Amino acid sequence: MKTKLNRLVVSLFLFAFSGLAWSAGNTTLTWYGHSAFEIVTPKGKVLMIDPWLKNPMNPFAKDGKDPLSVIARTDYILLTHGHFDHVGDSVALAKKTGARLVTNFELGTNMAKLLGYPKDQMGFDTLMNIGGEIVIADGEVTVNMVPAIHSSGLNNPQAGENQPDVVYGGSAAGFVIRIKNGPTIYDSGDTAYFSDMKLIGAYAPDVALINIGGHFGMEPPMAARAAQAVRAKLVIPQHYATFPVLTQSADGFVKILNKMHIRSKVMQPGESLTFKGKKLVAK
Repeated sequence: MKTKLNRLVVSLFLFAFSGLAWSAGNTTLTWYGHSAFEIVTPKGKVLMIDPWLKNPMNPFAKDGKDPLSVIARTDYILLTHGHFDHVGDSVALAKKTGARLVTNFELGTNMAKLLGYPKDQMGFDTLMNIGGEIVIADGEVTVNMVPAIHSSGLNNPQAGENQPDVVYGGSAAGFVIRIKNGPTIYDSGDTAYFSDMKLIGAYAPDVALINIGGHFGMEPPMAARAAQAVRAKLVIPQHYATFPVLTQSADGFVKILNKMHIRSKVMQPGESLTFKGKKLVAK
């Protein structure tokens, strides 16, 4: 009886910790560094985007800690593309939580075959493609997969001498995530700037998670141009400072946005933001 009670206490602690500042009726957005974001909806559904939780920026992965230990619940894992720094810890997280996979059909299929993502945690209800729209989380969340200009290859752990190290990961994409009684969030993935990003502005995103690291994606000036094109009300930089070849600071990006009169927020890894409806709650 005592053992069961102890397990219950631990489970309740982890549930409270996961999502951090979440409270009923609000939406929380937590950044775990690089491109890994967690969204907790007003009804408590948990979405994880590009969960490379073991990235060196994540404070829960430092000093030998297991970052998955602080994640008690994940209902959906959304992957923009197949690169290792975005697929990250998806399989381990899925096996722990039962999360369903939202991504393109080719990437999902190859992840099941090569990486062991549970096949019964994906299907026509969650696998999609650019231009498509799905409704998840018991109708609370609508996900639109939007174009991104980038590559998408999945590391092949079964590669032999005459087999490719990287296999097809479908088309790279971004997501527009519309939450009932919450914000509309655009995640750029690793896209380059392209002029038709202005069409994403038709979704009127309240928040845009924009890659600024350069080299593999947008340099800060082009990232600012992308933020302007999608007409985001609040811009949060991501995908930077993780590797030496990437942009190491968001300061230059923020300066450009300030000149454009675009509101921004530089999050710290492990930090959470709370939204009441579509509005950011001031701390």
